[in-house]
Amino acid sequence: MFGFSALFGRSREVRRLDDALRAAGLHPNLVPDAVKIASLKLLKEAGHGGSPDLEACAEAAGMLAYCLLGDQGFGEENGAAGARALKARLEAGDSFDARLVLLTLHAGLTQGALADRYQLHASEDA
Repeated sequence: MFGFSALFGRSREVRRLDDALRAAGLHPNLVPDAVKIASLKLLKEAGHGGSPDLEACAEAAGMLAYCLLGDQGFGEENGAAGARALKARLEAGDSFDARLVLLTLHAGLTQGALADRYQLHASEDA
């Protein structure tokens, strides 16, 4: 069965996010469309306008990739300095980054060791 995006094509914003995910070392097919759309909504709510640019998408894609790949996988794709930068962002507790982390957590995409280290576990009551 064809999905909505197969019939009409992907939006410009989703294509930008896909490009940013590739640049962060994560194949975009590993991220469900619902997570991409929710990430774009979070970017819009964070003040990046109705059509977030590539730089804003790269910010979100980096955190998504870090959550899905973990320290080691992200470091292999982006270098140790890139992994340290994302780890620092995660530990800083920025609300935008926290929302992206919660999104990946509730979608069941967060890398297990990362979730354990930061004690990130979805509540079974939610």
